[in-house]
Amino acid sequence: MTFTALSDNHPLVDGRTTNSSLVRALRGERPETTPVWFMRQAGRSLPEYRELRQGVGMLDSCLRPDMASEITLQPVRRHGVDAGIFFSDIVIPLKLAGVEVDIVPGVGPVMGQAYRTPDDVARLVEHELTPESLAPVTEAVALTVAALGSTPLIGFAGAPFTLAAYLVEGRPSRDHLAARTLMHADPESWARLTAWTAQITGAFLRAQVLAGASAAQLFDSWAGSLSLEDYLAGAKPGSTVALSQVSDLGVPAIHFGTGTGHLLGAMRDALTEAGVTHPTVGVDYRTPLDEAAAVLGGYVPVQGNIDPALLAAPWPVLEAHVRDVLRRGGAAPGHVVNLGHGVPPETDPTVLTRVVELVHSVRNVSEPA
Repeated sequence: MTFTALSDNHPLVDGRTTNSSLVRALRGERPETTPVWFMRQAGRSLPEYRELRQGVGMLDSCLRPDMASEITLQPVRRHGVDAGIFFSDIVIPLKLAGVEVDIVPGVGPVMGQAYRTPDDVARLVEHELTPESLAPVTEAVALTVAALGSTPLIGFAGAPFTLAAYLVEGRPSRDHLAARTLMHADPESWARLTAWTAQITGAFLRAQVLAGASAAQLFDSWAGSLSLEDYLAGAKPGSTVALSQVSDLGVPAIHFGTGTGHLLGAMRDALTEAGVTHPTVGVDYRTPLDEAAAVLGGYVPVQGNIDPALLAAPWPVLEAHVRDVLRRGGAAPGHVVNLGHGVPPETDPTVLTRVVELVHSVRNVSEPA
């Protein structure tokens, strides 16, 4: 593998993570054990995280390099997962570009205003994300990569549609009605908005990879609210542009969304059309992995998809489910075990550790269910 745009001390260039189980699986290989990590593994389910975060706001914790690095490392130490996921939030690039945004406890991202008119969008896209503003992110990644050694770090960013939906709605929404309305009522403003969110979230992701991340994940929280037709017209173009900002770096990239079983083929196409060398599609808990692999054509690795609800089930139930996920994941050329969404905050951390141990105890999973 060649990574001409990466520095000589990047973990994929100097060999630290090149043959890690995660990178191999994302390349479509079958390491001796299937790699496993968990979305939202760094965060509220860990008592050490809650202790560290006392008195510190969410966005502030993301932008303090020492704290963001420590939070990223905590689940790797505790659970023995095969990758760290950079601790951040999808709205961080908005904040770094000067957009008024905060994470309100119990609510989520709340904007200083909703952006719903052509004038709103015109003012918004004047904001720029500069390399200087990304310094806290690159510093945190460098600290984390140095501590991880041979364990790869995954860079993280939100997909352009999800960022645009937050901006139009002004806060979390159940149906994203205002965003979907703007998409149809004013397609020119929508295209301008998503072109801007694609640029800044792609730059955010690229900065993490250049600073040392060995893979990248683009997370589309709200794409599942779209029909396939609307996704192809109003969301996929932005995701393709965002992913293209890391494609020349040669790193594997994962595209994940919730409620996106009907969009899996289009999400794969966003990866491939962006020029990603090693594309992987993340699958949420609603679609069995063998069915997803068939939809994806059998040539793309998959990631997922333990149902987070089962983390609180009796161990025999959860164990049977994890083994079933492993069997079904064998239908794809490569498989990274993960949840079909994020770790619930009330999860017992010892259960996650036990799941990691179970996954690592199963050898050479390569046959379809």
